[in-house]
Amino acid sequence: MTYHIAVDIGASSGRLVLGQLVDGSLTLAEIHRFSNGFTERDGSCFWEMDYLFDEIIKGLHLAKVKGIHECTLGIDTWGVDYVLLDAGGERISEVYAYRDRRTDGVMEEVAKQLPPHQVYAKTGIQQLTFNTLYQLYAHNREELESAEQILLVPDYLYYRLGGRKMNEVTNASTTQLLNLAARDFDAELLAFLGLRREQFAPLTEPGEELGFITPELRAEYDLPECRLICAATHDTASAVLGAPLPEGRSSAYISSGTWSLLGVELDHPINDSRAMAANYTNEWGAYGTYRFLKNIMGLWLIQEVRRLDGGRYSFAELAEQAGACEGFRSLIPCNHPRFLNPDDMIEEIRQACRESGQPVPQTAGELARCIFDSLAMSYHTYLAELEELTGQRIQVLQIVGGGANNGLLCQLTADVTGREVLAGPTESTALGNLAVQMIEAGRVSDIHEARRIIADSFAVRSYLPQPVPQLAELLVRWERLHR
Repeated sequence: MTYHIAVDIGASSGRLVLGQLVDGSLTLAEIHRFSNGFTERDGSCFWEMDYLFDEIIKGLHLAKVKGIHECTLGIDTWGVDYVLLDAGGERISEVYAYRDRRTDGVMEEVAKQLPPHQVYAKTGIQQLTFNTLYQLYAHNREELESAEQILLVPDYLYYRLGGRKMNEVTNASTTQLLNLAARDFDAELLAFLGLRREQFAPLTEPGEELGFITPELRAEYDLPECRLICAATHDTASAVLGAPLPEGRSSAYISSGTWSLLGVELDHPINDSRAMAANYTNEWGAYGTYRFLKNIMGLWLIQEVRRLDGGRYSFAELAEQAGACEGFRSLIPCNHPRFLNPDDMIEEIRQACRESGQPVPQTAGELARCIFDSLAMSYHTYLAELEELTGQRIQVLQIVGGGANNGLLCQLTADVTGREVLAGPTESTALGNLAVQMIEAGRVSDIHEARRIIADSFAVRSYLPQPVPQLAELLVRWERLHR
């Protein structure tokens, strides 16, 4: 098949992207784009799963209208969130969003019963309040016990399209329930939650064929004949696959979107006490790799500022206004839990600056500059940790995803870290999704060839570091904020 469609859904938007390999070059065309976001009802946060499925169907119908009668199809979304199904394959409950506050305090409660160092030694997954382990612990026991199957969000969307139940490994690893040694769900952790292994579907690797979209869906909605290919369903896993990491140079990536994920691609996990103390994670990747990375709050901060400001300015305009403001005037510890889902992000940022005795940002540009400066300082800190934990000296930072479009943030990152930053491609998540499809379809031999094609097909901009005269003073200020 010559047509490949990536369904790429993030926390704030989703799209269907058509990929074609023409004369050795990969081209992309957006078929359909739609918004996404959790809704709040009765004090809880939920994803609109039927809406997401309907938007996929709309996009596939548009593909058929455009003359695409046959294609392969892969899906990627965010991690950790899950769907409970009954014996008839129907949802038992609404799907909680990971920013829901029901897990407040749960991580600490679980730690009293399960020593965190033992959980990390088993799973290699960092301690985050929204990990599936803690979400399931907080979930209604009656609903859990009645669940015939527990699927993660992309697994569920594949199931709705083709009828096959699975747990894809790159996303399943984010649950903090997979045992690195056994390469399966950990029996002790499942027993702690009162769950059975058979409540989870078989683990499935990226690249496995999952059958076709059901004839009923094709007939009802006039859809193409889509051969379903298991993508690396965690969006970061796909983003890393789509990152054209430079060969011959030691490189790290930052997948920059709602979250900033800073890490390296390894062929083995690092789940020792030092990695645990630094709260680095070992998410499973495609083709026998691991994503050894740090979660950083990311562009969620500016997304919330823009939303609360009524959307008066585009992200490009906010970056332009930030560039006109004084640099490093105010800084915030981006990864503090207070910024995970505050009632008012603007006020939370301002209050953090008041508490630390810094100038309080007032304008949209000052708020944006505070965020971008703080993200760049975060990258400096965590890059140093990454080098120490891996024993690698990182020469190049490859920024992919939406943040690659932010020239100010890319330059700040280069300046503060003292490393060359390669920015792009923006569409790395869709590209990684498509790469797996093309490998399985025999269009590309392996991920190395896929990355070379991506590097040749899409522009990547280089940012070289410029001196930051006050860097030593900044690092002292930054250190003080984290005490």
